[in-house]
Amino acid sequence: MARPEDVLSYWLDEVDPSAWYTSSDDLDTDIRNRFEPMWHEAMEGNFGLWLTYPTGMLAYIILTDQFPRNMFRDTAKAFSSDKPALAAAKVAVDRGWDMKIDEPARQFFYLPMMHSENLCDQERAVRLILTRMPETGASNLLHAKAHREVIRRFGRFPFRNEALDRTSTAPEMAFIQEGGYGATVDALTA
Repeated sequence: MARPEDVLSYWLDEVDPSAWYTSSDDLDTDIRNRFEPMWHEAMEGNFGLWLTYPTGMLAYIILTDQFPRNMFRDTAKAFSSDKPALAAAKVAVDRGWDMKIDEPARQFFYLPMMHSENLCDQERAVRLILTRMPETGASNLLHAKAHREVIRRFGRFPFRNEALDRTSTAPEMAFIQEGGYGATVDALTA
């Protein structure tokens, strides 16, 4: 039986936080082997109970927002559960459930907004990290601002275009060729 505790103990205790945002074939394979069936269950609507309390909601968000980016890296499927993750994150924040979770795990309530291709969601992610992550939010804040800048500039993430079979515009291609997201982060730290 799928349990939210399995997601949380794996992601927050077994996986080193330094691996949360780095590309690793081994980690991607491990997540796929352990959690892809659970992800499919979530996409079939089987985890409604998880959405009724803070830690369950956190597990649901990690399962639908973070894990697909590992399991299905560089494919459209990596973003296929962004909408339910974003909806869950917004409900959790509106209920104040994010504040019932200690940092740094709290950041996962805000990442679906940071992953959204909507500027209002981007603005909200920046505000939430700025105001609700005083201890560990500095790096997250930099990346939230970088994500917001890309959406402000293009209205979408150009680095997703290939996976989502979207045609890149000339400015988007220039952005990628000039360093893309990394160059945006560098510009914000200069």
